[in-house]
Amino acid sequence: MSENATAGNQTALGEEVRSYVPEIIPSVLVDVAFALLILVIGWYLSKVAVRLTGRTVAQKIERPSVTRTVLRGVRISIIALTALVAASVLGLGGAEILLSVTVISAVIAIVLAPLIGSLINGLFILADRPFEIGDMIEVADEGHRGFVEDITIRYTKIFTLENTFIVIPNSEIHRRDVINYSAEDERTRVEVTFEITYESDLERAIRVAERGARSVDNVIAGGPDIRIGSARYAASPTCDVVEYGDNGILLKLRFWAKHPYKLTVVQSDVQRRVRQRFVDEEIEFAYPHRHHVFDDTSGTAHVARVDPSTEVAHTTGNHEAEGEISADDR
Repeated sequence: MSENATAGNQTALGEEVRSYVPEIIPSVLVDVAFALLILVIGWYLSKVAVRLTGRTVAQKIERPSVTRTVLRGVRISIIALTALVAASVLGLGGAEILLSVTVISAVIAIVLAPLIGSLINGLFILADRPFEIGDMIEVADEGHRGFVEDITIRYTKIFTLENTFIVIPNSEIHRRDVINYSAEDERTRVEVTFEITYESDLERAIRVAERGARSVDNVIAGGPDIRIGSARYAASPTCDVVEYGDNGILLKLRFWAKHPYKLTVVQSDVQRRVRQRFVDEEIEFAYPHRHHVFDDTSGTAHVARVDPSTEVAHTTGNHEAEGEISADDR
């Protein structure tokens, strides 16, 4: 009875619409045009529904990625409902629609299997919350660094620092190592290592390096200790002795950058500032070199000198152990 009643309603609706259309126009065209009109109205209503419910959903969920997913679901549901109404106008009953859905599902299962994997991984990303819209992340194995622009069920869109977009399927990004620079706190710790000579004043070099880092913009100069888990780190720059190497004393300067997207610039500015202050304080950077010392046990040095006019090599021997060579022999 219900199917007959529905069919009767559909017929009555179709007859009512056709009564306003000239008889010269085929009824099939009338039904198609009416179905398209219903789809257009449904598309417009879906936008209105998202606009009206968006603020309320955002306040309840407080997660941009999940909010966008919910609003997309609302819009798709409205469009799907209007599509069913349009199908009924065209005379497609429940059995025909069910058959169409079954065929489409079979095609999806066979041809679009990777898409299904991305959808499942997208749900995991939304549930696990490894990153959120607006976070700065880095795909470690690829070296891509940028801000998360959008997270959908199928893919994640990243706006890189090189002003380009990268769209990564969720099935791929779920398997990669992702560094989140702004999940809890945007402050990022940076390390710079350098060597000074043994002749330099070690304590003064440490103080100069710390003051140089504090004078750079976007470097946290001081304040309360920064807590990471159960550990606490000094907010101001600190310089420590790492080891006494073959060529000099290895120092490591650690400081906190205020914004993760300026790490390269801040690190460069700190190194330039430290170098300038070392020059002013006459603190020397160490570099690989060899110092040869001759004594009484070093033996005799033999030096070959070529006369440019005759191109004949003369050997001068019996030089003292200090390795001194006369001006004529150089």
